[in-house]
Amino acid sequence: MDYDSDEGRMTAAEQLAAHHPRAAAEALRAIACDDGVGEEVRLSAAELLPGVDPQAAAQACLAIASDKDVGEEVRLSAAELLAAPSPQAADAFRGIPGDRLRHGPPPPSPPRPPGPHW
Repeated sequence: MDYDSDEGRMTAAEQLAAHHPRAAAEALRAIACDDGVGEEVRLSAAELLPGVDPQAAAQACLAIASDKDVGEEVRLSAAELLAAPSPQAADAFRGIPGDRLRHGPPPPSPPRPPGPHW
């Protein structure tokens, strides 16, 4: 197998998924975020990620959707994949400190110091 080609890297990552999901997620994320890889291959890698690692899927989709050198259609597909409501999408954002569902509302602001007495 040619591991130097885009397709060879994808095949290897797909085979890893069955036995080593963490390694597969890292390989797929690397492919999806690599601007030297063909855009369709990048999107294919991103499409496989939600089932393996939702956080990596979000990173990969964001990388593709924000890459100005990628065609509009592929960027749109990545953005739609990122925005798709799913349990995996919700899991992808659990590690974000500003996530109100996980962390609750922000603490109250401290009281203001008294103003000058005129």
